[in-house]
Amino acid sequence: MNEEKDFLNVYAEQTPNPETMKFVFNKMILPDDALDFPNQKAAQVSPLAKSLFEFSFVNGVFIMNNFITITRVAGSEWEEIIPIIKEFLKAYVEADETIVHKTDRSSIPGADNIIVAQILDILDTYVKPAVETDGGMISFKSFEDGVVTVQMKGSCSGCPSSTVTLKRGIEGMLTRMIPEVKEVVAEAV
Repeated sequence: MNEEKDFLNVYAEQTPNPETMKFVFNKMILPDDALDFPNQKAAQVSPLAKSLFEFSFVNGVFIMNNFITITRVAGSEWEEIIPIIKEFLKAYVEADETIVHKTDRSSIPGADNIIVAQILDILDTYVKPAVETDGGMISFKSFEDGVVTVQMKGSCSGCPSSTVTLKRGIEGMLTRMIPEVKEVVAEAV
């Protein structure tokens, strides 16, 4: 039997955060999770992230679905970095190397609460797809006394426009759609 190898493509895509670049694959590389590695120490569960941190210009790694968002070290130029990262990522994934070691994940706290369920539904339906398009991720952390706490990862972490997205976009939507929500705040990563 003749087995053809699937063609793997990786391309770079700008994000709203000038310090990050999104590297998109034409296949899923991490279908069930999203992992943020803001520094080399945090990358111990991911051989891929550990390998990326070996490059002197990598300051952060975020892996999700079919993309990886890289945060560069100040002073590094994307024109020089992009070809190196694309070549490395393509070779790594084609070699079927381990992306991340399996770990246990806890369930979302309060997901059985009807208001939390509504918040999660709105985040999943409207917010997450838009944020993922820009190379980031938003995670629900808690809902307490009218305040929704979220965590912004990937290109959203440290992005100059993330405050506007959080307050005008996410907070505006949640307060209009769910009267019990009074404010949305971001927890530091």
